[in-house]
Amino acid sequence: MSAAADEAVALPPGRHVELPGRGRTYIREIQGPRRAPTVVLLHGLGADADLNWFPTYETLGRDYHVIAIDHRGHGRGIRTRRPFRLADCADDVAALCVELGIDRVIPVGYSMGGPITQLLWHRHHDLVRGMVLCATASRFGQGTARRLSYAMAPPIAAVARISPRALPANPIVRQLVASRLNDPALRRWVAERQRRTDPLAIIQAAGSLARYSSASWLGGVDVPTAVVLTQFDRLVPRARQEAMAAAIPGATVHRVLGDHAVCVTRPDLFLPALLEALASVIKRSS
Repeated sequence: MSAAADEAVALPPGRHVELPGRGRTYIREIQGPRRAPTVVLLHGLGADADLNWFPTYETLGRDYHVIAIDHRGHGRGIRTRRPFRLADCADDVAALCVELGIDRVIPVGYSMGGPITQLLWHRHHDLVRGMVLCATASRFGQGTARRLSYAMAPPIAAVARISPRALPANPIVRQLVASRLNDPALRRWVAERQRRTDPLAIIQAAGSLARYSSASWLGGVDVPTAVVLTQFDRLVPRARQEAMAAAIPGATVHRVLGDHAVCVTRPDLFLPALLEALASVIKRSS
């Protein structure tokens, strides 16, 4: 990263972590207060941990042990020839916790990170103390995800490597750049991170989202759950977020007057709701 771009955003320490039998991923970590609950931040499609979560790192680190992971194919996450699967991302998080010696976590999933959070509970029940689901759903349907997959699959099949600039911008990334037009250092910072993400992984991830549904088992969730609901979200409509919340026994809803990119464009609105959601989960968890 260039010095100017590096100065654009304050980031906590990061490092590569080898997950045995899985590959090498990248995490950010803030230790937080002694014996603080561990919060694992799971980012959305086409972003990486930093792009999704950089406005929240400092605030969350005051009260929590914070870990943020780049999902496979995204940022500096695991690279593999295996097709992208949301379940593999959940298993990556579980494997990371084993490597770090962590027994219980509260995963916080944003957009695509929501299904990964749900699958982490479903596949590694004893690891999950509670869940926070942000700007996400239990079913994404075919809409945006399928259109993205169909539009990009032919050129990817035709060439060995496609320029990231040919990809449609992730809404979080697009609106982050648009909201900071007068900050060239931040724009360079965003561009450098976009170049790290594997376009094929984005397409495969979009297809996984299009097929994803937790409807058959979400009603069995038995850990405290909070939903941070983005009221003006056009990518994940409010009705789908509300339906997910209604399906989870005892889930609390924390509304944000923002769209799908509110986590980066208006952290002043998003952070209070996120902190309230975390506090609710911790109060109800053992």
